[in-house]
Formats: sequence, structure tokens, C-alpha cells
Amino acid sequence: MTRSAVGRDPARGFPWVLTIVTLVALAILLALGTWQVQRLAWKEALIATIDGRVSATPLPLAEVEKTAAAGEDFEYQPVATSGTYLHAKEQFFFATHDGQSGWFVYTPLQMTDGRAVFVNRGFVPYDRKAASTRAEGQMTGTVAVSGLARMAPAEKPSWLVPDNQPAENVFYWKDLAAMTANAGLDPKTVVPFFIDAEKSDVAGGYPVGGVTIIDLPNSHLQYAVTWYGLAAALLGVYIAMLLRHRKHAPDARS
Repeated sequence: MTRSAVGRDPARGFPWVLTIVTLVALAILLALGTWQVQRLAWKEALIATIDGRVSATPLPLAEVEKTAAAGEDFEYQPVATSGTYLHAKEQFFFATHDGQSGWFVYTPLQMTDGRAVFVNRGFVPYDRKAASTRAEGQMTGTVAVSGLARMAPAEKPSWLVPDNQPAENVFYWKDLAAMTANAGLDPKTVVPFFIDAEKSDVAGGYPVGGVTIIDLPNSHLQYAVTWYGLAAALLGVYIAMLLRHRKHAPDARS
């Protein structure tokens, strides 16, 4: 036995720090991948639910209200009601449709019980905001309305979204409370969600109904593959480094 081998620990020089860091990073990557797999299952179930829901027979407004009051999901639920449009109280949401800038017209529909629900009647071009430019489409008398129930956001979706300008009757996010106040309606008499009207023939062509876009992005599978792929790459690099370390490590028997 040579002098250099006296007291030598075979494990001496093992890259413990690298191993610990690799295991921690590997655990994080695997956790992220698993989370995306779970999100994928949730998103697919949500898409299936909405696909089945939008093709269902419209429910009376009262039934959707009960669902909303119970705190259950009702987004994109077909709903039907009737009433009289309060055109003088229209509210305007800045939007684009078929590549054209303009407005979604949110008009209170006053029902027979005296309450009102804001109906997104559809799109009008930027220069058709004034009702006088589309007078033919201002339906009078009692009208039947069918469409999709839409939840009212509790707050501005993002700081990137501009602030609403009620004084100019310009909304960049659907603040139901602000629309209600701007229209001069009693909040107690306003249904706490919107209705996106379905596409229908309107005299003069405006507003253009049926503007709801149901597009739920589902990239969770790609994200899962990415995280798992990074985990596999990390493991491969670690094994390669470990083999290299062992190859160049001193022989304990020398």
C-alpha cells in the first residue's frame, strides 16, 4: 500500500453540493410538469363543459340568477328573457370585431318586474357610437332576447388595461357597477351579470350581435413537456458530470 492511500476515503471528493442542487432543481421541474398535467386535465374538462353548455337550450333568466346567487359557475350559459331596451342609457365598451375598431353596445333591458339586465347587443363601428347614426337598429317595444350569460369581473383584469372613462361613456373593462351608475340605474334593480346577445337580424345592420368569442387557450401539454424535458436534460447533464468526475477521480487503491 502506498503512502498516499493511507486514510483515503473512497467517497472523498464526491460532488455533494452539485448533487443536492441537482436534486432540488429536479424536484422543482418535476413538480411544475406535474402541475401542468393537472392543469391540462382541468382545462380539458372546462372546455368540454362549455362546449356542452353553449349548445344547450336557453334557461329562463331567473334560473341563471339562482345559479349565480349560489356561487356556481354559469359563464356562457344560454339564457332567455324579454323586456324593453332603454336605449338612452347605452354604455360603450371599446372593442374590435373582424379587424375593425369600434364599440360593443351594452344596453339595459328593462323587464316586466322593473329590474334591468345589461345586454351586449353587439358591435358598432367607431363612427356609429351615436344612436342617431343607427336609428333603424334601436328596437322599440317588448323584445325577446337570447344570448349567453357572462360574469361581471370583480376588478380590472390587468394594470395594462386602461382605466374606464365613464364621463365620456367609454369602458375598457366591464365594470358593471360603473356602468350602472353611469346609466343612472338603481344597483338594487340591476341583474349582477351581463347577457351577450346572439346574432340576429337587426334593421340597418347595427349592432352586429353574436360577438362572443369563446377561445380558451390550452397550452398545458406543451408546458408539461417542456418542464419534463428540462428535468430529463438536467438529469442527463448531472449523470454525464458524475461519470466524468469518477473517471478523473484518484483511485483509492493506488
